[in-house]
Amino acid sequence: MKSSYLHIPRWVAIVVLVTALVGGGILAIGLKDWSGHEVFGASSLDLRLAKNAEPVPLGNFAGGFATVLKPALPAVVNIHTSKVVKNKQGQFPFFNDPMFRQFFGDQFGGLQPPRAQRENSLGSGVIVTPDGTILTNNHVIDGASDIKVDLSDKREFQAKLVGTDPKTDIAVLKIQASDLPTLSLGDSSKLHVGDVVFAIGEPYGLTSTATMGIVSATGRGGLNIEGYEDFIQTDASINPGNSGGALIDLHGDLIGINTAILAENGGGSQGIGFAIPINMARSVMDQIVSHGKVVRGYLGLYPQDVTPALAKQFGLAQPNGALVGEVEPATPAARAGLKRGDVILAVNGQPVTSANDLRLRVSQTAPGSNVKLEISREGKTQDVTVTLGELPEKAEKTGPEENQGGGLEGVDVQPLTPDLAEQLQLPAGTHGVVVTSVDAASPAANNLQRGDVIQEVNHKPVNSIEDYRQAIAAAGKSPVLLLVNSQGVTHYVVIEAQ
Repeated sequence: MKSSYLHIPRWVAIVVLVTALVGGGILAIGLKDWSGHEVFGASSLDLRLAKNAEPVPLGNFAGGFATVLKPALPAVVNIHTSKVVKNKQGQFPFFNDPMFRQFFGDQFGGLQPPRAQRENSLGSGVIVTPDGTILTNNHVIDGASDIKVDLSDKREFQAKLVGTDPKTDIAVLKIQASDLPTLSLGDSSKLHVGDVVFAIGEPYGLTSTATMGIVSATGRGGLNIEGYEDFIQTDASINPGNSGGALIDLHGDLIGINTAILAENGGGSQGIGFAIPINMARSVMDQIVSHGKVVRGYLGLYPQDVTPALAKQFGLAQPNGALVGEVEPATPAARAGLKRGDVILAVNGQPVTSANDLRLRVSQTAPGSNVKLEISREGKTQDVTVTLGELPEKAEKTGPEENQGGGLEGVDVQPLTPDLAEQLQLPAGTHGVVVTSVDAASPAANNLQRGDVIQEVNHKPVNSIEDYRQAIAAAGKSPVLLLVNSQGVTHYVVIEAQ
């Protein structure tokens, strides 16, 4: 099974369900996204939208859930792909040895050139228009040279790849057909923990398989599965082959695209699965169909979550919002006057709960839109209007995780010389002191590492070793707020004395 792993703790892995039973061989419209705000993308698809999102009494299903599943099953398809890969060169160079060949001749062939081999994999997809538009995961079809779709009535079609968005793991396919069964698109923003859901797909190639569970959580992010994450978590069983399949509600409406599982030691389903909300998937699909690509809004800053310790340092009553760790020059954020140390509390009047929340909202807002941000700066709130740009291909940075420790004992620093700044590939004019070593027994070992540049201590700039020592001495045993540049990205950490 093709899969990628992330240790959440050591014994747990996120498995992206490529499925992979590998066998041998620009308009802003009134569409609301998963957070309820206006998004970018004009749909030209003949989509069937859900008419009713009201809760359904479970008493209506005393005889089971066949009335929900029977009409939904034909709209979920099997996707099987193939691609040509080259095997490595032969691993037995002694076959070319003259003495060996004198006795055995060429019967072993010596070193063979790389040989092409066809590799197959399986996945699922969901028909969303009667003329054959299919939603699936990008990782199901990634790199495929041939994509075929099998319907529940045994018909097989060659599929055309309309487009993909690896950042959300969405792909759109098209087959030439008509009057196909489809699923109505629900509203994933209306989901609640405890809602009954069904996962439909082709696990292990077993067609039209349905499993049942509940919504375990919504808005799951920070899993490092995709670039943009707002997953629905469910305990409905999801297994290899389910990737790209449907997550539906009691109305039979499509509310998610099954994508990944949390598995112990890389094993099967443990009752923790993740699906892309249909509101997110629809927004991405609309842009792929209308524009051939996904265009995202862009601020040009690096946000980080506000921990309780950071909230105290920045004068916030609650650890909410997104702390600005860095503002890129000549970006919308810089032009609007946003500064490092600002805390973004709300976007267009809607509270910001985390750095991931901010990234999702900005990414789903059209470039050129004016966005009103409520920020906290030096303990005072104010509004800032930003005109969003378009996200460049390689604009986003993934910053280091923030950790908490206590005490700077065991941390050695040295001046930041021009030569060191060049070695660390820091922008011209960067100031601070460079961390040369951190004692593994020091509480700061989880916060700092060799090569980090400490630029501020308790909001005071550090331009020399003396500045650093004076600031640390002035802090005494109180918690210390550091601005740290790590591999070119600045972020704040709080060091608490023991």
